[in-house]
Amino acid sequence: MIAIIDYGAGNLQSVKKALDYIGRQSEITYDKNKISRAERVILPGVGSFGDAMESMRKRGLEETVKNAANGERPFLGICLGLQLLFKESEEREGAVGLDVFGGKIARIPKDTGLKVPHMGWNSISLKQKDGIFKNIPDESYFYFVHSYYLKDAEPETVAAVTQYGVEIQCAVQKDLVAATQFHPEKSSEAGLQILKNFAEV
Repeated sequence: MIAIIDYGAGNLQSVKKALDYIGRQSEITYDKNKISRAERVILPGVGSFGDAMESMRKRGLEETVKNAANGERPFLGICLGLQLLFKESEEREGAVGLDVFGGKIARIPKDTGLKVPHMGWNSISLKQKDGIFKNIPDESYFYFVHSYYLKDAEPETVAAVTQYGVEIQCAVQKDLVAATQFHPEKSSEAGLQILKNFAEV
């Protein structure tokens, strides 16, 4: 079973519907025992870094989520779920994330001449071609909605990058833990392939 973590913030139903579509059993839950026993775990997210972490802590889920992302079983962060895997974000000073990966979450610069939030389809350049990116062609397009982005990640963990005025490290992957800034559940066939890969890894 795939546990979709409900910490009070996130577009959970779209992830579950995509998993249903590819024939994978999943459950939206905030039950710590169910998350701990799940074969695979997804951390989705939309909204703000600080509010999401506050909500996660209020539900007593912080340690459960960190343990789920310890590399012992498949774990996937989506959109804000990627950002929460880092220690801090420029979105809210003083807010502390899960600190699973090393890197910085910064605001997309306003001086690029591009609209913020970044909303729409972008192609990605693959740095890794295994794990969740197995059978994904380089320069495939995925759907993004975000104002903050990952930079300065540990090079060996960067799985894909895209360009939106600046280079955005849009996916990370290490061992069985992966995360994407884009929304695979909203990214047509390529996105469904990522979810299939995650369900089979």
